[in-house]
Amino acid sequence: MIKSFITRGSLRYSPFRRFFFARSILLFGNAMTPVALAFAVLQAPHGQRLLGDILAGELLAHIIMLLIGGHLADRYRRDRILLWTTLGFGLSQLCIAIIVLTGTNSTWILPWAIIQGILTAFSEPALRGIVPEMVDTAHLQHANALLSTARGFARIVGPAAAGFLVATWGGGWAIAVNAFSSFVASLLIIRIHIPRAWKSTAPSIVHEMRQGWVYFRESQWIWPITLAWAFLNALQMGAWQVLGPIIAQQSFRSTGWGLILSFKAAGILIAGLVLTRLRFSHPLRTTMLTAAVGGVPMIILGLEQSVPSLLTAAMVAGLGLGISTTLWDSALQQGVPRDKISRIMAFDDMGAFVFIPLAEIISVPIAHTFGLYTVERTAGFLFLITALAPITCHGVRTMTTHDIEAWALKQPLS
Repeated sequence: MIKSFITRGSLRYSPFRRFFFARSILLFGNAMTPVALAFAVLQAPHGQRLLGDILAGELLAHIIMLLIGGHLADRYRRDRILLWTTLGFGLSQLCIAIIVLTGTNSTWILPWAIIQGILTAFSEPALRGIVPEMVDTAHLQHANALLSTARGFARIVGPAAAGFLVATWGGGWAIAVNAFSSFVASLLIIRIHIPRAWKSTAPSIVHEMRQGWVYFRESQWIWPITLAWAFLNALQMGAWQVLGPIIAQQSFRSTGWGLILSFKAAGILIAGLVLTRLRFSHPLRTTMLTAAVGGVPMIILGLEQSVPSLLTAAMVAGLGLGISTTLWDSALQQGVPRDKISRIMAFDDMGAFVFIPLAEIISVPIAHTFGLYTVERTAGFLFLITALAPITCHGVRTMTTHDIEAWALKQPLS
């Protein structure tokens, strides 16, 4: 049975098989760190403010460096970029673990968090762009579905494992486990060899970035979805990630909130399993229809409904999120030429993250002004409307998988 699993679909390709197992290990380790880091930093003087500074510093460094990361991933070998960023991430996590374990001033975590934000900005465009280089077009969705399944599993198991390690050995050891997972993953990544099939003819980095922007701007099926996700992620992070725990603390407490997040992660896992078998003729339309259900848990939370109804809504939202992100990644990988894909992925990521810091800053003041539950359910309705808005665009509404593949073929390589 195990042999059958690892030799069918996208896993029949040995480079992707190594990548999948490496990515699974990394996702598990990364899922542990937020819990471990939060508990470690909150114990320090002015811990709440410091934790906010650390998270904001990492995210801002990520956003600022994303476009450069996309350029590098299109110009150089993506497998080598992933190897060096994975090793760099492991070293930075090890340094943070040492700071926590030795009781050093937690302020020293901030520069390492900024370094991690930069490394992530370099690795993410390469991560999303390397999959088409390892599997053929027919197996792209299967490959992304497997990665989504691994992500969902990690979000269920990782925080629980981190909680156990924090309670027994301390947060520093949980962070050290993440560092170790990066080193293990790098042993798999080092065996992936994917030489570039093209050579850039652009005279400068600015010219290449301009090429990527022109392609992004002229792709009428890409930018409307990226623009929608800029607002969707802001609503998600502000109303769900920031206000959600505050509401939970006032009603069903942290245990219930943790259970809700686990059910959402389970939905992502189920979505990955479903998409290894299921295909959609209009993936862009389906991407936004399934994304829209992410607003339902916010509406239910804002209406002060029971925990069982929230658990159901969270799982459905996770299912929709898993389907949406998998189909979107697959569509970009099918519809963008390989010499431009990482730059386009970088523009897409930048759009997705750009409003998150602002949303995290203003969500609590807005809730104090208009009411916690009112803001929560309003954000849920806005999420629904925003997710459905791109479907009004002809390309998003009508393009089939064949149309997306044809779009890539008519675009010349740089």
